[in-house]
Amino acid sequence: MANTQTPFQQGAAFFPEKLRTVLLATEALQQKSTEEIRLRAGRGLSVLSAEGTETILTKAEPPSQKELRGVIEIATAASFHTAMDKLCRGYLPLPGGHRLGIAGSTVMREGKIHHFRELSSLALRIAHEVAGIAAPVAQQLLAQRGMGCSCLILAPPGYGKTTLLRDLIRMYSDEWQLRVGVADERGEIAALVNGVPQFSVGTTVDIIDGCGKSEAGLLLLRSMNPQVIAMDEITNPEDINALSVIAHCGTAVLATAHGADTDELYRRPLYRPLLEQQIFQKIIRIERRMGKRSYVVEDAPCFT
Repeated sequence: MANTQTPFQQGAAFFPEKLRTVLLATEALQQKSTEEIRLRAGRGLSVLSAEGTETILTKAEPPSQKELRGVIEIATAASFHTAMDKLCRGYLPLPGGHRLGIAGSTVMREGKIHHFRELSSLALRIAHEVAGIAAPVAQQLLAQRGMGCSCLILAPPGYGKTTLLRDLIRMYSDEWQLRVGVADERGEIAALVNGVPQFSVGTTVDIIDGCGKSEAGLLLLRSMNPQVIAMDEITNPEDINALSVIAHCGTAVLATAHGADTDELYRRPLYRPLLEQQIFQKIIRIERRMGKRSYVVEDAPCFT
């Protein structure tokens, strides 16, 4: 049976009853525009809108340490400790493509975070599916013979990169009839449940989740004969090496990265090879002005 809950209602379901009641009492318009729900120990419960405005929900009492842990217990089905590895990386992927971020007092071992002794803040990022948002840029992404080109989505955090990527994947699949492999490391793009995507990513899409993007991308290349491979948030050299291998095998790539523009990207050593190797033909920059998002498509510059 299809889930009839809104993304906000799905997110609120991860909170203990007292906090969930406050969240669900907010106005429908505010619920629709909420992109994050934030909880801070001893301070408050708030929602963050698409415009970047954070609103404190005054009807909620300052949450206790127990209530923050209660969110983790619900989100992990009472398996707090089994999820610690993911929590120690700063986030926890949740059903429905949502993501829980965490902050607090850590315990270090051998130079790495071993676990959180106390929690201070939680940030639940709500996954939104917005079908059709890629339509305004579609014609600019067509390469020869009507094939979609390799494209990098570039924007600061919280600008909707994953939402646009998801719709591009659907467009490449359903509108351009291309086979798309998705390296969905955190389960945020497709949100597989029992092997079935919970988001509309297209009918000719093959997905690997639960492992690193580089491993998933190369496995898809070897096993599924994709024409396009997509991955979210390039974060380490292994991701870039995998993209280079994929692109030079003649497979188009779709990816996202944090940054305001290509000049900023080039100044960061991690990302410079993306431009020097000319992996992408197009760059989509997401801009936000007066609370409205817009997309700017540019030819990828050639830095050598």
